[in-house]
Amino acid sequence: MAPKSVHSTSEMPASDPKHAARATRTAGRQMRSRLLDGASRLFKERGLAGTSISDIAAAADAFPSQITYYFRTKEALFVEAACRDMLYVARAAEQAALPAHTPHEYTRALVETVTATDSVAFFTEALTLTRRRQDLAPLVERTIERLHGEGMRAYAGQIERHGWKSLRDPDASSRRFWAVAIGVMVEGFAMGRSAEELSSEMLRVLGDQATPKPAADDARLRLVGDASNPGSPDGERSA
Repeated sequence: MAPKSVHSTSEMPASDPKHAARATRTAGRQMRSRLLDGASRLFKERGLAGTSISDIAAAADAFPSQITYYFRTKEALFVEAACRDMLYVARAAEQAALPAHTPHEYTRALVETVTATDSVAFFTEALTLTRRRQDLAPLVERTIERLHGEGMRAYAGQIERHGWKSLRDPDASSRRFWAVAIGVMVEGFAMGRSAEELSSEMLRVLGDQATPKPAADDARLRLVGDASNPGSPDGERSA
């Protein structure tokens, strides 16, 4: 009789612990994202005090214990949701402004995108909360630095692409934009202003950010006109 084939346990296929860890991390990220999505919507509708952990868990199809596992407290979840929303609206504004050909078009696209949502007002509530909860301040600080850094890079890219002449350095322009946005929108929401009113006020306060690159042909005509016909009132070359 032929001997039976015997396989040692070392020869048997084993589960991949790395794959299991990746699956666990992926599931964790998905759950965090669902909790943040549900929390963001409810916090905007009801505020921090009017939203319970049970409400958020129900909106995310999760257990209340999962909220405390991933975020510890409702306040920490509030701040993280607000910070995430702020970065989302900043990214959307940069994408909306990307096709702009003039500084005015660029600023208008940024402003209209930002004022069309309540994400900035949501973020300002998180700023206020961190005054009492300093343990949550680092997340807000990192978010603000990302806003400034990514805004600066986006603006500098537009300047280089189109040859605009910025009235301030890109970092100062980015920081000024968000400072104005937060100030105008906090005041505007308190006074019940519409998105259109907020947009108009932001554009008024910001003013010109840069000057467009002069058209090459126009510049050439002005130079030729000045040299050949200094008395010409419109600067065009005489025939």
